[in-house]
Amino acid sequence: MQLWDYVQGHAATLAFLTYQHASLAFQTVLVGTIVAILVSIVVYRMPFFSAFTMTTSRVALTIPSLALLALLIVPFGLGVVPSFIMLAFFATMPVIGNAIVGLRSVPPSVVEAAQGIGLSRWRILLSVELPIAWPVILTGIRVSTQMIIGIAAIVAYVLGPGLGSLIFSGLSRLGGANALEMALTGTILIVIIALIFDGLLVLLGRLTISKGLQ
Repeated sequence: MQLWDYVQGHAATLAFLTYQHASLAFQTVLVGTIVAILVSIVVYRMPFFSAFTMTTSRVALTIPSLALLALLIVPFGLGVVPSFIMLAFFATMPVIGNAIVGLRSVPPSVVEAAQGIGLSRWRILLSVELPIAWPVILTGIRVSTQMIIGIAAIVAYVLGPGLGSLIFSGLSRLGGANALEMALTGTILIVIIALIFDGLLVLLGRLTISKGLQ
C-alpha cells in the first residue's frame, strides 16, 4: 500500500525518469547496433580479423562497467556524455559476435547464385546476406538491450539520467521515509522497461524476418 501511495504521489517524476532511462537505453543500443553491423561487414570475410573481433568483443564484456565509467569521467566529466559512451560500448559487444556469426553462416551456394544472376557485391550483402543473418543479429540485439537496460542504472554514479538515481537514493537512505519505496519502484520500472523492449523486439522480428527463416 505504501509503495502504491509513493507511486501515486510521485507519478510525474517517475514518468520522467522512466522516459530518460528508456530513451538512453534505446539510443545507446541503436548506436551500438549500427557500429557492430558496420564492423562486422568489414571483417566477416577475413577469418583472422573476424575471429579476433569476436574474441575481443567477448573479453570487452568482462570489463567492469563501473570502472569504465569512472575512467570516462576524466576526459568527459559527469553527466550524459560518459554515460552514453559507456553504454554504447557495452551495447556494441553482443551484437558484433552475432552479426559476424550470422553473416558467415550464409550458405556459399546462395551467394554464388546471387553472383550468377549478376548482383553486385553490395546488392548481395544488402538483399541476400544481411536478411539471412538478421535473425541471429536480432538475437544479439535482444541480449544487448536487456543488458543495457540493467547496466544503465549505474550511470547515476556520474549523475547520468534514468532510474538509477531513484534506486541509489533509496538505498543510501534505507531506514528513512520512502527509502525502500524509492529503490523498489526504480527496480520494478526497469524490469517493466526491459519486458516492453523485449516484446517490441520480438514483434520486430516477426515483421522483418522472412517466413522461411522463422
